[in-house]
This record gives sequence, structure tokens and C-alpha cells, in this order.
Amino acid sequence: MLDLLLPRPAPSALDPRLADALARAAAAFARLDQAAANHPLAPALLYRTRLEAVRRQAAADGMAIDPWHLAASLEGLRFRMDHALRLIDRASLFEAARHALDQYQWLVGPDFDQEGDVQRAEKLLAAQAGTPLLAAAAGLRQWIDAGAGRPPLRSALVRFWVRQRVLRLPLPLTGARALQADVAWQDTAWPVVFLSALADEAGDALDLLFALERAWFAARSAVAGRRRHSRAAAAIDILAATPLISATSLAAGLDMAVKNSAALLEDFGRAGIAIEVTHRSRRRLFGLVGLAPLREVVRPPDRPDPSRGRGRPRLDQPDDPADSVVLPMPPAPLAPVDRRQFDYSDLEHWMAHTDHTIRHTRRVLRALTTSSRPGQDLSNGPLDICASAPASVTVPAQEG
Repeated sequence: MLDLLLPRPAPSALDPRLADALARAAAAFARLDQAAANHPLAPALLYRTRLEAVRRQAAADGMAIDPWHLAASLEGLRFRMDHALRLIDRASLFEAARHALDQYQWLVGPDFDQEGDVQRAEKLLAAQAGTPLLAAAAGLRQWIDAGAGRPPLRSALVRFWVRQRVLRLPLPLTGARALQADVAWQDTAWPVVFLSALADEAGDALDLLFALERAWFAARSAVAGRRRHSRAAAAIDILAATPLISATSLAAGLDMAVKNSAALLEDFGRAGIAIEVTHRSRRRLFGLVGLAPLREVVRPPDRPDPSRGRGRPRLDQPDDPADSVVLPMPPAPLAPVDRRQFDYSDLEHWMAHTDHTIRHTRRVLRALTTSSRPGQDLSNGPLDICASAPASVTVPAQEG
């Protein structure tokens, strides 16, 4: 009974820095959820935030990637590379793209084996006590201390936010910056770093949503004033919500002919509203002007040079050893005294003799063609072929 009269100890209060980080992260999540839930641009927001999340996660893993290279790989497009890059640099780019694709698969659609790891990470997060944000920090720390991989827990975090009703969209907020090499893992302030990283990611996602809205409204303003039955405004809405779309998909969404939807997209391109990102003549993909970085990294397809003929083009060999050969200097011009005049006095005589011989030969051959006629006298036939040769020409005797 006396114990009831004794003053009870005050409950342990949170660290002020942890409480501030928790409040900041909770407010950022609430603002993002309020703005993104049921938003018409939610598909575009998910597409862009996943690219950014993969970039952050790869940077935390010690591998820098270009998110637009990932976007090109997802669409089956070849990304552009500088021809001056060394072979090892090209291999590094391909390795970064492969790592980015692997991280993207963990976030969006893990396979059968990966799904088992993700579900184990989900159970670990659900078993933690406390608010969802503090439970996520504790579960992540416990998962990493057990020596498990990072990708399963990152995918489990995306599902954890939705299951705990922190977010209504599966936005990839994973606090990747808290797993960088320069962050002290054993420090008691690590949860503060994790919550701060979550708040920054939520704020960046909200800013991205506002940027997508501004691009959408600007495109709608550009097509305002058209005829009442024009489908340009509806096409802009589909382009804003769908990151990349083809003329066939747009035609299906607008219930119109593919030829008309392609003409509409070409019109948007000339007006500076949309761009074509694939550099192709068929199976082209279009998007709003915000996807201009994707167009810059996509490599155009190889097309033959219309000015070149058939066959394989000749390889350029700037280091040909023949280029280093020193040609001799041209001889000096001759002096007037050293010049010799050629004698052309007999040229006309011999040309006249050649013409005469040709005419006589034609007459003899014409006579030979009529030798089968009866009574034909060929006594002065081929034997007279050189009868009219000039005296200065020595005619060799005929054999036989």
C-alpha cells in the first residue's frame, strides 16, 4: 500500500533530436500523401520517383548511375555513349545499368525467389514496436546487423508504408542516404539520420509532383482555344499521366484512328509541347518536354548513309603508315636552254597513211564477202592490200 503513495518515475522522454526528426518526417509524409493520393498524375509520379529512388540506392551502394540510362533500358532503347570512352569505362556503364535494373526489379516486380526474401523482411518490420517510422528504423537496423541484403528490405519498406496507412501510394521512400559508407552505423544518432533521409525523400517527391503539375498546366494552356470538338486537351492529359506513350496507345485512349493520333503528336512536337524520345521512324515514343533528358541519352538507330553506294563502308585509318611516308620534292622546272622541242613534222604524213590503209582494207574485206559469186575475179584481191603504201614504208613479205 505504501508503494502506491510513492511518486512514480517519469517516463523516459525521447531524445530531442530524434523527436524533431520524427516530427519532420511525419509531416513530410502527411503532406506528400495528401497531395499524391488520387492525383491524376500518380502514374507519372510513381515512374519518376522510382527512377530517383534507384539512383539514390545505387549511390548508397557505391555505384553512380544515370537514372535516364535506366529509363532507356526499361523501354528497350540503347543509351548513347561517347566513342572516346575506354573499354573499362564502357563496362562500368553497363554494370551500373545492370545494377539499376536489378534494384528496379526489387522495387516493382520481384521474382519468386526475391519475393520470399521480401516477405521475410515484411514480417520483421511488422514485428517491431512503436510508431511506423521508428519501427522501420529499428527493423532496418536489425535486418542489416543480421547480414541480410539491402534490396529485400527496401522493397519491404515500400509495402510497409502502405500496410501501416502511412502512404496510400507505393512511393519508394527508403532512406537510402542513411546506408552510405560515411554514416556511422553504431552511433546512437543513426535513427535521426534515417528519419531525416526519409523526410528529404518525401519533400523531393512532393516538389516533383508540383513540377509535373506545372508542366501539365503549361501544356494545357498551349492547346487552349482550339475548336470545341478537338481532342488535344484530352491527349495532353494522357501524356501528362503516362510518362511515355506511342501513337497506337494514344489512339486507343482517345478512341480515334492511329493516323490522327500520330498527326496530333507531330503537331505537339512542332509546338514544343511534346518530344519524341526514341529517334525512330516506327514504334516511336512521345512524352512531354520534361522528358528531354531521356531523349539526350538515347542512341539513334544506325541508318545507312543515302549518299553512299552498296557494300561495306571503308574504315577510317588515321594511323595508316602510308600517311607518314615523305614524298620526294618535285623536280625543278627546266631552264629555256635545257628544254627540247619535239619534232611533229611527220605526224600528218603517217596519219594520212593510216587512213589510206584502213580504207583499202575495208575494200578488200568487202570483196572477200562476195567471193562466192560465180565469175568473180579476185586476181587483184588481198594481194594488193599494200600496193599503195608510200615508198618510205617497208612492207614485210607475205608468207605463203
